[in-house]
Amino acid sequence: MSEQLNGIIMHAISGFYYVEAAGFVYECKAKGNFRARGITPLTGDHVVFEPDGDKGFILSVTDRKNFLQRPPIANLSRLFLVSSSDRPKPNLYVLDKLTAFAVYHDVEPVIVFSKTDLADVTDYARIYKQAGFRVLCCCAKTGEGLEELRMAFSDGINAFSGNSGVGKSSLLNALLPGLALETNEISEKLGRGRHTTRSVRLYHFGDALLADTPGFSSIDFEENGETIRKEALPGCFPEFAPYLEDCRFSPSCRHLNDKGCAVVRAVQEGKIPVERHRSYCQMYEAVRDFKDWNRK
Repeated sequence: MSEQLNGIIMHAISGFYYVEAAGFVYECKAKGNFRARGITPLTGDHVVFEPDGDKGFILSVTDRKNFLQRPPIANLSRLFLVSSSDRPKPNLYVLDKLTAFAVYHDVEPVIVFSKTDLADVTDYARIYKQAGFRVLCCCAKTGEGLEELRMAFSDGINAFSGNSGVGKSSLLNALLPGLALETNEISEKLGRGRHTTRSVRLYHFGDALLADTPGFSSIDFEENGETIRKEALPGCFPEFAPYLEDCRFSPSCRHLNDKGCAVVRAVQEGKIPVERHRSYCQMYEAVRDFKDWNRK
């Protein structure tokens, strides 16, 4: 029987999987039966593989804690969601969709406002602190908040994500100068960045693993047939939790503008940020008519 090793995929690109085991990285391909089973190995997957010199073949993927398609990564502990203060300006709806998707997948979302030298982010930070999230304000250029960001990492896989051009790679370069990750200037005409990170890659960061992830501008509710159902959506907004059981029509309350809704009342009283509730309503409308037969 050929030797088999356990390892973790540190980088996946174009059908090649770079698996680390005992401090050595093997360039692997996946056995053909993965496609037949509808499985795609992802960066962060723990795998069993058969080495052949410095190459190898992945035989199996162990059970995943979770996985995301955007960014395409498995077994996340926390997701650092980066949003710049300006150039581009924060898109709260996109940020709220990402926090909801992270919570849905049992991943801790950490909100990071970058480029704090360009604009004040106090009001944005207030929204997410009030919602119960950890919020960090950072600037790769001035060094503001970098030590706090560094201390936020702990054991497990920590991923960075956010819109293109928000400064993910610049922050990672500031944290780990040896990475020299590719960055691009923001297009003055378009007011946004080009995609600069083309695939997910893990890096060692003390006892933790840190991921640089592809930039993107949106996230769909349906990812490979999976959708956050309208019934599950309130649970993706942690600040709703204290009020969900007090709704007049609980548990069937939609928490939109329903009479007797404790969530709506909490919004009106300033206990839940109105911006977050506005995003929830928009997300609810996006999935309210989704039926089981719509699934792929």
